[in-house]
Amino acid sequence: MSSPLSEVVALASRLIALDTRSSRSNRGLANLIVSELPEFAVERLDFIDSEGVEKTALVALRGEARGCLAFSAHMDTVPPVGWARDPFEPAVQNNRLYGLGSCDMKGPMAAAIVAIRSLPADRAAMLLLTCDEETTKAGARRIVAESRMLKAHPPAGILVAEPTGLRPLRGHRSDVQFTATARGIQAHSSTADGLNANIALIPFLSEMRDIYLALRADPRLQDPSYAPPWCDLNIIVDNHGTATNITAPLATCRMKFRYSKAIDPVWVIERVETAARRQGLDLVVRQEGTPPELAIEHPLVQLAASVTAASPDVGAFGSDGSQFAMVAPTLILGPGSMEQAHKPEEFIDLEQLERSIAIFKQLATAVPMAA
Repeated sequence: MSSPLSEVVALASRLIALDTRSSRSNRGLANLIVSELPEFAVERLDFIDSEGVEKTALVALRGEARGCLAFSAHMDTVPPVGWARDPFEPAVQNNRLYGLGSCDMKGPMAAAIVAIRSLPADRAAMLLLTCDEETTKAGARRIVAESRMLKAHPPAGILVAEPTGLRPLRGHRSDVQFTATARGIQAHSSTADGLNANIALIPFLSEMRDIYLALRADPRLQDPSYAPPWCDLNIIVDNHGTATNITAPLATCRMKFRYSKAIDPVWVIERVETAARRQGLDLVVRQEGTPPELAIEHPLVQLAASVTAASPDVGAFGSDGSQFAMVAPTLILGPGSMEQAHKPEEFIDLEQLERSIAIFKQLATAVPMAA
């Protein structure tokens, strides 16, 4: 009989071996997970994303009782930028499991699956497995909006198994994403025939810099519960490969603004919209759900603190919790460290991976179920 650790490493390794970058289809991985849950009723939410790629979100349920603890994880990963080893070749070295998504979050997802499969037969168990968490949260959005199983069996709480070092996070920041586009006319830059799109984008960027600096300088715009306390405005600029002897026909600025529940994002949204109008830019604004944040006294927070023997905290990153918090009280807790996520040579510590199975089982059996 295999040990919980060998079982979770074997499953996580099979998940890592499948390329499920957000730009790729996750259907193969979804099919694999369904095959790992023979005792569960599974609801598939298949769709085609905005780029024409086939995607699948899953809701799996064992038992008929309402009010269980649901576990959530996402199937997609970021691209393997800067990797020296094969990111899709899982490897165990020095008590670590290496591979793309080992930490964020195929390792935690495997731990949740192993944990709920081993719960007592009379204990209801639910999984909410998403796609596109790293980009649009489309999988979680679909589950919240369309899942009949979730509506028929509302959980008492949802645990998002993002890597937190097994420390319970009672909340995290959410975000607003902006895409500002300036348009010009392409021509040889030595002639007077072109119009450089950057000429309109540059003054817009200057105003974005002012917002960026204000967020870091003004204590009234900060939340001391978080580290760092300021809200981040990350600015990315793209001329889409235009050479230096061509007037840029297209200039794009993409920004992610992260904020906590205590911060009102409206003033940032309004300033960005005003600046874009002033410079004649096209602007697309996409706002995630409200930042999830439970009170430290909430029973789910206190239960997780007791089981893990760790003080509750909040996190600067985002997760599908911004969507699932609309359904049930949501907690973020999982093995691994965010310091490893989105980095080359990503890994997860095997001791934490093994310990998380026992913690997940303990939490699932401690949450009272409604009749």
